[in-house]
Order: sequence, then C-alpha cells, then structure tokens
Amino acid sequence: MNNEYLARAKEQISDAKTLIILASKRARALAYGARPMVRCKEENFLDVALLEIAEGLLQVTYEDGPGDDLLKELEAAKAAAAPVVKPQE
Repeated sequence: MNNEYLARAKEQISDAKTLIILASKRARALAYGARPMVRCKEENFLDVALLEIAEGLLQVTYEDGPGDDLLKELEAAKAAAAPVVKPQE
C-alpha cells in the first residue's frame, strides 16, 4: 500500500472506518473488472482506489444518515429477543 496515497485520501475522508469501507469496496470493484478513473503507476487495486479517493473522484453519501440503520437494527433485535407471552384461555 502506498502511504502517500493513503495520506492524501485521509485529507478527503477523515473518518478511518468510512475510508476503509470505501477503498475496499472500490478495490473489489476494480478487481472484478471496473475501469480505473485515474492513471496509477501501481498495479495494486487498493492503491488505485486510494488514489481515486485522494483525487476527489469518489465521494461518500449517506441515504438515511449514518446512524439510522444502527438504531433500526437495535430495535429489531430488542423485538426479536422479547419473550412471547400467550394469553391463557
């Protein structure tokens, strides 16, 4: 992994977890045949993805907001764990 590309990508996306997810998803897409958006001297898909992020070609968007899914998952887990009480006849 090219540390220069990583440092430049961190300037674009400061949250480490978000950067990791975006770079890994883009690297996977490149591995499956997606065309690179930049010319890169490195052949490593992760380096190409980091350079694309550093150049500002990939952006992160949140559809519902970053925390909404987690809250929905917690509520669903609580509902699933709640005991089912059947009324006696």
